[in-house]
Amino acid sequence: MKELAGKRIAVIGAGKMGETLVSGLLQAGYLDREQVVATAAHQERLDHLEDKLGVATTLDNRSAAQGADVILLGVKPQTARPVLAQIGDLLTTDQLLISVLAGVKTTALEDMLTGDVALVRVMPNTPSLIGSGMSAICGGRLATSEHLEVAEAMFRPLGRSLRLDEKHFDAVTGLSASGPAFIYVVIEALAEGGVKVGLPRSTAIELAAQTCLGAAGMVLETGNHPALLKDEVTTPAGCTVDGLLKLEEGGLRVTLIKAVVEATSRAGELVDPD
Repeated sequence: MKELAGKRIAVIGAGKMGETLVSGLLQAGYLDREQVVATAAHQERLDHLEDKLGVATTLDNRSAAQGADVILLGVKPQTARPVLAQIGDLLTTDQLLISVLAGVKTTALEDMLTGDVALVRVMPNTPSLIGSGMSAICGGRLATSEHLEVAEAMFRPLGRSLRLDEKHFDAVTGLSASGPAFIYVVIEALAEGGVKVGLPRSTAIELAAQTCLGAAGMVLETGNHPALLKDEVTTPAGCTVDGLLKLEEGGLRVTLIKAVVEATSRAGELVDPD
């Protein structure tokens, strides 16, 4: 992967997302282990990362950040300010800082930095853990197209990504970050329906989950509007149309719309760390 060739990657605060990212990059062959150093607050976490990923680790954020080409900031939002104060004087214009901090805008992070550093913000979601994620990417004040390409390359093994203006990130949070929870409820409900009509629970869950996976794949692979794909399943006087009528009667469509709107509204109320 030319965007990452020869680059040294420092993962500051290697939690679940940082671990997932490094694992995906290593498995895809985009990085060699020697290119990565990871930090965490506790030695036990570092021992786990060394055992699982075989990368260098350290408790010292400054030593990890110094000389790194790309720094992935994966700490908790409330610790962003002290961590950036700790490493800020080491950062240079030659480095790229990538933030996966939920709810923290690029302007807030730039205000925490003492110098000019290119910053890219990424909002991934939890299916990234299995390589089926959706990540939104935007650039800060100094980010160039090349910086965005590096960020895209880093998140490519975790699923799909797209560039969006940061003004849309609350909506991204409400739809793709919160959305998996909404889909889990749908899968659970479909499975309960299967149990109601006599299927074993494990079978019903597998059928429901694979059906949702397949339906999503049809939308992405064909590029057809979901309404068109729905119509292809709905034969005249068939059983599917009766089921759809029950969904409309129960207000599923409106409820899901309201769920996204409410989650987006709540995302906009999250306060950047002081």
